[in-house]
Amino acid sequence: MFFKKALAFLMMIGLLFTGSFYLPLKTSAHEKNIQGKKGKYYYEDLSRYFTGYDGTFLLYDIKKKKYTIYNKKKSNKQVSPNSTFKIPHALFGLDKKVLQDEITLFKWDGTIYPFEAWNQDQTLTSAVQNSVIWYFQDVAQQLGPKNEQVYLNSISYGNKDISGGLTNFWLQSSLKISPLEQLNFLKRFYTYQLPFSKRTIDLVKKILVIDHKNGALLSGKTGTGWANGEINGTPINGWFIGYVEKKGETYIFTTNIEADHNASSSKAKDITLRILKDKGIYD
Repeated sequence: MFFKKALAFLMMIGLLFTGSFYLPLKTSAHEKNIQGKKGKYYYEDLSRYFTGYDGTFLLYDIKKKKYTIYNKKKSNKQVSPNSTFKIPHALFGLDKKVLQDEITLFKWDGTIYPFEAWNQDQTLTSAVQNSVIWYFQDVAQQLGPKNEQVYLNSISYGNKDISGGLTNFWLQSSLKISPLEQLNFLKRFYTYQLPFSKRTIDLVKKILVIDHKNGALLSGKTGTGWANGEINGTPINGWFIGYVEKKGETYIFTTNIEADHNASSSKAKDITLRILKDKGIYD
């Protein structure tokens, strides 16, 4: 009886000082939650998917305004975006008319790259889907450092640092962004909250489509950072970011992994797809 009276007294004190009394929702043994201003934050143990990696997975359910996060510390660590930066870069290029549409063609200059798909003329679509670095280095040169900085500032992208050089700042270099910042960038992108026209955003959305099955549409972009910035060298920073549209609902995701070796975008993508499958979001 004494305990019940004491608890009631404490609740009344809470109401007096805060105007409300918050009781946490029930959670599983591997999950805890926090009610934030922008939605519900759930921290979930998904370590079984990340053996051998310092990794993080984030999921945002637009309808429920629910964040699910594995590895809070890693989710806030800023690392180079590498080829995931092709999403904002495409937006910049289209907005500045450096790129006209998804079929804007840039001619290959004959330089031999380690990926056969790069050794040919490219459209914006093929450059995004084949992660062609030289295409977006050309975009960067046409935009120039002033425009790059203005656009990065306008969308508040990561640390907004282009000091690593006009054609390399996003490639395991000065520009860095956390997985949580990536997720929120994608949320603003998907919901048209970025300072670009609907046409521009819709063009990039069209390019990002990867697959469609069982009534679900998968869109996204991979990115790999190589040790010492060597293309096709030792992969040490792997990304897969994107979203699933399914039965009127949208789930935005971000995965990042780091390791001394084998931390590639393909591995990050594999981990992501296994998690989405196990959650019943994309199979």
